[in-house]
Amino acid sequence: MAIDPHPPHRPQAAGKPARHPFDGDLVLEEPQPRRFRAPVSDNWSINGTPNGGYLLALLARAMQPHTDMQATPILTAHYLARCLPGPVEVHVEPVARSARFTRLQARLYQDGQEKTRAMGTFAAPPDDCRVERYERQAPALPPPEACRPIPELPRYTLYRHVEVRLDPEGAGWMEGKPAARSEHRGWIRFREPRATDVGALALMADAFPPAVLASQGLVAWVPTLELSLSIRRVPEARWICGRFRTRYITCGLLEEDGELWDPQGRLVAISRQIAQYRMA
Repeated sequence: MAIDPHPPHRPQAAGKPARHPFDGDLVLEEPQPRRFRAPVSDNWSINGTPNGGYLLALLARAMQPHTDMQATPILTAHYLARCLPGPVEVHVEPVARSARFTRLQARLYQDGQEKTRAMGTFAAPPDDCRVERYERQAPALPPPEACRPIPELPRYTLYRHVEVRLDPEGAGWMEGKPAARSEHRGWIRFREPRATDVGALALMADAFPPAVLASQGLVAWVPTLELSLSIRRVPEARWICGRFRTRYITCGLLEEDGELWDPQGRLVAISRQIAQYRMA
């Protein structure tokens, strides 16, 4: 069984688009129940290492067919060891089920070593949305065309496929002018148009440069140890607004709190990362 949202590439009828590159890099083969094989692509890498959001999207894709509850998932990944582009195996295990939630676990193995472990909590469609209270609003941003694009860089293949534009207020580090706050605000979308779904939001939650670069510049490596993502709605917009903030760097660790919003100011997802702060 193959988990593939689109059929394999075949000659397309006139006017019919080919499969999006992101979907092509999320295809899994299921030779045994809840046991998958997949190639981890180099198309979504940072300096040769696959983006953590991409790996989380791959694990979410493996878990989703094994639950009939698909609304507003909560995804948490622990990055146990460095994963490289190449073949992997993914094992999915049921954990618990209730009337509102199904919980699954997915483990990603490469060369016999567990590299990433994820937990997915998948919800039934909400039946009580009477309270929607925001104590913080979406960031006020210049339009995308007035923001600073992240340039395409060698071995940073993620930015060949994902366009990130930063609010100039926090983008001075790209010119050696750090800001007072470790915060990035900006816009994100796929360069090649594609609907925004659970996998796309997992990628976007980890696609902005680390917020700590805004204040510290390019002086450290910031590998993610843990990423948690709570999806509140799946938006229809192509451009998604993001805000990511780090407040504390202590003993070689930092946190990064993130928010994703649609252009109408509705909350899409919130995230938290725990990462190392390793000086270059």
